[in-house]
Amino acid sequence: MDFFWGTELHPHVGDFNIKQFSNCRLGMMGWSVIINCMLVKQFEIYGYVSNSMLISTLIQQFYILKFFYWEDGYFNTLDIMYDRLGFYIYWGVTCWIPGIYCLVSLFLVKNPFQLSPLHAASIIALGIFSVVANYDADYQKQRVRETLGKTTIWGKKPEVVVAKYQTSDGLTRESLLLVSGWWAISRHVHYIPEILLSVAWTLPAGTNHLLPWFYVVYLTVLLLHRLGRDEIRCSEKYGADWKKYCALVPAQLIPYIY
Repeated sequence: MDFFWGTELHPHVGDFNIKQFSNCRLGMMGWSVIINCMLVKQFEIYGYVSNSMLISTLIQQFYILKFFYWEDGYFNTLDIMYDRLGFYIYWGVTCWIPGIYCLVSLFLVKNPFQLSPLHAASIIALGIFSVVANYDADYQKQRVRETLGKTTIWGKKPEVVVAKYQTSDGLTRESLLLVSGWWAISRHVHYIPEILLSVAWTLPAGTNHLLPWFYVVYLTVLLLHRLGRDEIRCSEKYGADWKKYCALVPAQLIPYIY
């Protein structure tokens, strides 16, 4: 289990952060390089690049660009804060990402669909909205915590729940749980645009084949599982303050549904 799950949270060799290198440099940069190679391969085979391949690639690259623009925020996510670096994560970033995250582009290499202008524009709009919404939701939470709530969210003073918790050394600390902006919709609202984004870069592959849609299914299951883990962790960490927050934001993901 130590080999599979890992023993260290942030292993370093001197100043070299092994976890950041594997997750961000090998995983995310590798994803970017691979889908570019697949776009070039389609051009080598057919002598042109279909607009479906171009749109899917651009949406994926836009998401990857957002990731690196917000890389400091990534270090406040569950992947970095709680998951140790072991075979589980390292295999994921070196094998699972190239094999699964790039699946739509791999499918499009030999399936060069041409989308209508309206279809293409709709997919691009969905992709842009999803990336912007995902980033803005994460940035709202980050900004409120960095400024201790002395900022504005959508032009108004943010509503927050001051949640107290104890650290492993017995000290009592506080965290701000945001109840304004995107976070008034649901407690894990940032997962919705993330799933929509995967739909946006998969739609160019059409709906006649199930294989390109595997990532969408996988991501939905992954995020629902992560949502459950986060709910348990926050309930144990914040106690009564978490119940107060849940009363203000009752939906976990989709209002009135879940």
